[in-house]
Amino acid sequence: MPLEVIQADTLDTRIQPDTQSKLSRPHPALLGSLTPNVSPEQVINFSPGPTSLPKAVEQTITDNFNKPGLTSLALSHRSPQFIAILEHTIAATKRVMNIPDDYEVLFTHGGGHGQFAALPLNLCKNQSDIATYVVNGTWSERGRDEAQKYCQVNTIDGSNTQTGQYNDFPQLTEADIDPDSKYLYLCSNETVNGIELHHLPTLPVSRQHIPLVVDASSDFSTKPIDWHRSNIGVLFACASKNIGHPGLTLTIVRRDLLGQDKASPLCPGVFNYTTNSDAGNLWNTPATFNIEVVGILMDWLDENGGVEANKQRAIAKSQVIYDVIDNSNGFYSTPITDKSLRSRMNLPFNIKGGNSELTDQFLIESWELGMVGLRTLTPFGVGDYLRASLYNGVTEQQATSLAVFMQRFAHDNS
Repeated sequence: MPLEVIQADTLDTRIQPDTQSKLSRPHPALLGSLTPNVSPEQVINFSPGPTSLPKAVEQTITDNFNKPGLTSLALSHRSPQFIAILEHTIAATKRVMNIPDDYEVLFTHGGGHGQFAALPLNLCKNQSDIATYVVNGTWSERGRDEAQKYCQVNTIDGSNTQTGQYNDFPQLTEADIDPDSKYLYLCSNETVNGIELHHLPTLPVSRQHIPLVVDASSDFSTKPIDWHRSNIGVLFACASKNIGHPGLTLTIVRRDLLGQDKASPLCPGVFNYTTNSDAGNLWNTPATFNIEVVGILMDWLDENGGVEANKQRAIAKSQVIYDVIDNSNGFYSTPITDKSLRSRMNLPFNIKGGNSELTDQFLIESWELGMVGLRTLTPFGVGDYLRASLYNGVTEQQATSLAVFMQRFAHDNS
């Protein structure tokens, strides 16, 4: 979407009169506040997750709560009413994401961190089994570190040899991948580092027997997936980025990888893919409401052109902001120089090389306009870069609003 769609003068740039006095004490924007002094309709949530759902999805949820009868928050997970919700969500997910019939759709617990442990426990029967991990960012590093408790890990290191930073994706060569690997693991979008694989890699011919495991937590539903060509064995996505609320993880498993004889005997039932598949996602109480929300989100995608149209929206949203960064004469910069790897979901940028005074001013001014979540408090600190996360809940118009603000802020402070 071109910047001209929203003119700069349509944004109210007036800062509250007491902003300057507030600078002597922490401003809410500098503490990660997500409740600016604007109407709810003006808030634009750029948080890296949990984050907002599309307005139409939120409206459908509201409408469902106004219907007679029990909602999914109160339905027994074994009632015919909830079974219908569960079956609809699975069918809608398979349809929208073109998931082949030889894959099982599971709704699992414990978020992405739960899957960091569940994967080796399901795919490595013995602790001596080998798994290969491509580590090119914060989350693949965390996944690798957890897996080391349960199997032997072979690491393909994607960090920069000179700086130690993650700003690229390594080549997957035959020599780097142990042929006995039970699986090869990667994260298709590193939210902290701003690296995204817009196409999953193809393994060397001699290694194509190894199933690919993908952490797609932050980019699932935003681009098509070629399940068979990419030899995907397991793909998981925690719901709270693009498809729902915290407390649910969508885990898609190729059926030939199921079987109690393939899992570690130490694998807990709640994490066991085969146990949960055999029980039809009902081995223990699933997150009933969250499952319904995923189904509503998939219906919204279906009604709005499907995953291919969503990919084009993701490209448009990210491009309008990257254009501002690239044309700012160095006022803004992003750590990912290879444009083919720049994330469409999480766009890291700094201001004048990380100037702290200007960064704080940027956060305060954008917060006063209703733009929140550009810097959040995380276990990793505030980081060297701000981040604009452009999940499904952010519209093209809202991304353009941020781009216009960034353009004007650079003009006023260069």
